[in-house]
Amino acid sequence: MDGIISLIISLISGAVGGNIAGGALKEQSLGTLGNSIAGIVGGGLGGQLLSALGVTKGVGSPQSAPEGGFDLGSIVGQVAGGVGGAIVMIIVGLIKQAMVK
Repeated sequence: MDGIISLIISLISGAVGGNIAGGALKEQSLGTLGNSIAGIVGGGLGGQLLSALGVTKGVGSPQSAPEGGFDLGSIVGQVAGGVGGAIVMIIVGLIKQAMVK
């Protein structure tokens, strides 16, 4: 169950990251829906990649976090999802822009 929640958070943060990148880089923007889809893909890939590499495991685990504290591993996963979403959106935007020319 915890893995599904982490994946959902990565997907949402990816969509947010894709839209932020699209807003900042108007030339590569794919529109709100396109930025969201590219961001979701990138967020899922970024979160899964970090999980596969073990980066988010054991960091800030519930046993090491103080009561009421935060889980550093999930924060790293969320940031990676947003960054992954932005990266995929930029790559797709650059490819789209190159195909138009």
